[in-house]
Amino acid sequence: ARALHRLSPRADKNFIAINCAAIPENLLESELFGHEKGAFTGAHKQTLGKVELADGGTIFLDEIGDMNLSLQTKLLRAIENRTIQRVGGSKDIKVNFRLICATHQNLQAYVDEGKFRADLFFRINVFPVQVPTLAERSVDIPDLISSICDAICETQNSKPPPFDETALSELSRYNWPGNVRELRNVLERAIVLFPQKEITGKEVRENLLRLK
Repeated sequence: ARALHRLSPRADKNFIAINCAAIPENLLESELFGHEKGAFTGAHKQTLGKVELADGGTIFLDEIGDMNLSLQTKLLRAIENRTIQRVGGSKDIKVNFRLICATHQNLQAYVDEGKFRADLFFRINVFPVQVPTLAERSVDIPDLISSICDAICETQNSKPPPFDETALSELSRYNWPGNVRELRNVLERAIVLFPQKEITGKEVRENLLRLK
């Protein structure tokens, strides 16, 4: 999603990401569309939502399959009309954003079960991209390790530990049920356990993945 934004004409505008599964249902609407002062208990000031902050840029909705039906209706309106209303407000606010969505759910099945609006599904399914599982693209693991470790160590002002060929081989044969998120967790563990020490297949088997 970040790459799509970075390579687009909107690259100089905001990229806003939000995980729909990580925010409680009663707070997600305010998080997306903002709220007016006094809209609910604790709303002490006007707050802009993520969609409004993404005006001119890109908003990435991760795990959109976990969004409730009521909010799906409001999102569809925002996509169709390019306008939103803050919680507690009555004024239509014009917005111009690119929407990128991701989910691990089978949205077509959710539509059939009545868990996801069919009209929203067809509206967001303009250009679907099927991302293979990490196990299906294990050839990418060395590049991912380098990129992720560099990003982690940059925030910690440290150097990433090198992985030798035996370590890369062990990591490549693992099935990665948690995909890239799991790989990142393993790499964060490696940086803590083996700071700037070369990591071999033995460390991967015994300390990082518990491989047999």
